[in-house]
Amino acid sequence: MRTLKTRRVTAVSDTLAPTPDPLRSTALAADLDDADLRSEPLRRLWGEEEDDALARGMREPILRSIAGDGGVLATLGRLLVLGMPQPLAAVTAALPRLGADGLAALGLARIEGSDVVPTSLLRPQSFVDSDGIGEWWIASDLDEVALDGALPADHVLGVGGASRTLAEIIMPIEVDRALDLGTGCGIQALLVARHAGSVVATDISARALAYAELNAQLNGVTNIEFRLGSMFDPVEGEAFDLIVSNPPFVITPRAEGVPEYEYRDGGLVGDALVEQFLRAVPSFLTPGGVAQLLGNWESRGGQVALTGRSGLDRLSSWVPGDLDLWVIQREELSPLGYAELWIRDGGTTPRDAAFTPLLTAWLDDFTARGVTAVGFGYILVRRPAADGVPLRRLERVTQPVSNVGAALRAGLAAHDVLATGLPATLLVAPDVTEARHLLPGNDDPSIIELRQGGGFARTITVDPALAGFVGACDGDLTVMQIVSALADLFEVPLVELWADLEPRIRQLVLDGLLVPGE
Repeated sequence: MRTLKTRRVTAVSDTLAPTPDPLRSTALAADLDDADLRSEPLRRLWGEEEDDALARGMREPILRSIAGDGGVLATLGRLLVLGMPQPLAAVTAALPRLGADGLAALGLARIEGSDVVPTSLLRPQSFVDSDGIGEWWIASDLDEVALDGALPADHVLGVGGASRTLAEIIMPIEVDRALDLGTGCGIQALLVARHAGSVVATDISARALAYAELNAQLNGVTNIEFRLGSMFDPVEGEAFDLIVSNPPFVITPRAEGVPEYEYRDGGLVGDALVEQFLRAVPSFLTPGGVAQLLGNWESRGGQVALTGRSGLDRLSSWVPGDLDLWVIQREELSPLGYAELWIRDGGTTPRDAAFTPLLTAWLDDFTARGVTAVGFGYILVRRPAADGVPLRRLERVTQPVSNVGAALRAGLAAHDVLATGLPATLLVAPDVTEARHLLPGNDDPSIIELRQGGGFARTITVDPALAGFVGACDGDLTVMQIVSALADLFEVPLVELWADLEPRIRQLVLDGLLVPGE
């Protein structure tokens, strides 16, 4: 999660920001490459179970596993991955090009007597996109485990769950210009840079930008420009083909004593930061340009009671009606569940004296606005390149999903195709299967389902007529030939059957279960 908006800071890091330097970064990358500081070698070094334990905030299993190992990989693993001091002589041997002095000059460690004390983490991070599998080194601030305490307010987060989620939903498209708004450690900018001519990465935190620039240098990425500033201020008057953002969307009470973490809190009331982003972003999109982000949105009791509007409806009102909008709500939490989640995220548990005052502040804040629930999910906005009926799709998808970026791209392409009518021929997508449920002793199914294997993994209940249509979509017959044959089979007028099937066929195309034929 990234920093976008100016806010009151309650505490700051006591270490300086990194100092990017191309020559030193290149030397460090060469040393890390020689040491094989990669995900799989590390897992082999200290064990898969131990590696999984680190992801849950436990490093003791790793320390037990590599106890007494003074090798290069073990030394760098303790120093950079776990954030633990290491002997100066061992670090010097492990970094023959950069040396311990060079690591300190980059702002990633300091030398204290005969020890090198890390001031940052540097971990390998795998990724998968349309070009295949790759891995980067990502530097960030020391985490709670390394600090053995709460995070400072200006903490620069590494690659967390939200970062990975956004990476999975970004559409794999080639663009000329892209913007990563609130870049944080720079992970999204690095991903987008693989498919963009140039990328602008912005953040209000100079500390975050320093990490992002250093990470670009470490990984040899040269087509990113880094700019300091709030929201869209650094790119005023410019337009982009792709805008991505993992903004600090966490809803936080504006109350005394509530920590304001830069990496997750945008300093505004309620879901106003997401609203501000969505109202502003259309001005920065080229024709056909797309913006993708993660966000929270509130459902408010008064509105739901009077107008039936949910959080999704509120969100839709923030985006002009002539733009495409596709929102996928992945989960919804009660005010209590939401408050507990983010209080714990800050390192405070019910055993701590601060927990109850924080919980009270959160619940009072939600009560003041009549909040009944908080949704979370993916938001896509597109400025259509041509005239037509805009896509307005607001849905709740709670089942496991995969390859979401490609599914979003296919969904937009299907919407564009349908704008000119149904294709003459259709094919069943290769990941679609059919399931029929029969009551004992019956030959006719009581339920017929079409199941999507990838993307949003939708399950669509269909009747025999629509199932028959889908089953015949092999490219040999046109859409109208299939419907005409079904009208004869079911002995119903063609006009009536077409009126019933046509909107449902269009929905199957939009959902990706049917695709245009050759």
